[in-house]
Amino acid sequence: MKLNRIYSAILLSTLPLTPALAAGLDRSGQSIAAFLQPGNYAEAGISILDPKVQSNQLKVNDMAEDYYFPAAAIKVQATEHISIGLLYDQPFGAESLYPSNNPVFGANGEATQVEVETHNLSALIGYQPTENWNFYAGPVYQTVQGKVSLRGLAYGGASKLGSYDINLKEDEAYGWLAGFAYQIPEIALKTAITYRSEIKHELDTTETFGFGAIQRPNALTEVVTPQSVNIDFQTGVAANTLAFANIRWAHWDQFAVTPKFLNAASGNNLIDYSDDQWSATVGVGRKFNSHWSGSASVGYDSGAGNPVTTLGPTEGYWSVGLGGQYSPAENYFIQAGVKYFWLGDATARTGTKNVGEFEDNYALGYGLKIGYRF
Repeated sequence: MKLNRIYSAILLSTLPLTPALAAGLDRSGQSIAAFLQPGNYAEAGISILDPKVQSNQLKVNDMAEDYYFPAAAIKVQATEHISIGLLYDQPFGAESLYPSNNPVFGANGEATQVEVETHNLSALIGYQPTENWNFYAGPVYQTVQGKVSLRGLAYGGASKLGSYDINLKEDEAYGWLAGFAYQIPEIALKTAITYRSEIKHELDTTETFGFGAIQRPNALTEVVTPQSVNIDFQTGVAANTLAFANIRWAHWDQFAVTPKFLNAASGNNLIDYSDDQWSATVGVGRKFNSHWSGSASVGYDSGAGNPVTTLGPTEGYWSVGLGGQYSPAENYFIQAGVKYFWLGDATARTGTKNVGEFEDNYALGYGLKIGYRF
């Protein structure tokens, strides 16, 4: 079952590139797999998610918007023992829009909606004292911005928070990551543990009430994106076949966004979560011939607590995924993947008040990636 470096690297790339759709605002899963590829390597990809989140009780057919996010990476083996890399992704985000004609989440032709966007740039340097070990660390640059509108009876109607808007202007901040990897290339065994720090943002904030009639500008809102740990593992299990697994922990249980004037008016947070997130993906990858490879995986996510905010009323998921890869030559490949998610039922809550149940939710994820070795 001995595998050479090029073969094991190509087979590793059969992991299906599809979005994580994890607890809280988690999106990308913050993988560093590209940095652990042998030699010089670059990749670029895009993931698309098409979710359906509904409530028969509240007569909401679908409140979750489709979204996409790109990712890119480059890794250079500068010397025999030193490697450097740069990774880009969009690790956290949200995109939701309720129907404006539903009085629970709409008023005056306007609807409850949320947009949260983040960008991450991670710079890495790795030290490989031997062929088997890799120790790496580096700074992380991150931006966060968001907009939220609350409408309808779920928030007390126009006289309370049912006419509230908040604009969180883009803020930039820094964190760090560190980890180590161990590999035995001859049997395609590789394991890695990566820690990412929390990153604290102070966002310039404008809040308005009464459909914009009352404006409260010039406040700061603290947003702390969570610390996390990723554990990645793969090993050859038979000729031309790999088994792989990923476990992720993200510290969501103390996460809260508490705008100054919303909190003063209601005593509530805009967004908060009660539990940490645990997620896992396991699967197998197989090389069929010199050009084609494929993979299959099963995933689980615990969610970040229930009841949950009305801005994202699901709790965790189960998923199945398939991936395929075409390699016209040894030094580059094209990969595509698809996942189906069974999203967990959840109770939507505003402040301390339960609004209703969201059930029978699901999502489809698609991914496309191009990788090149140079």
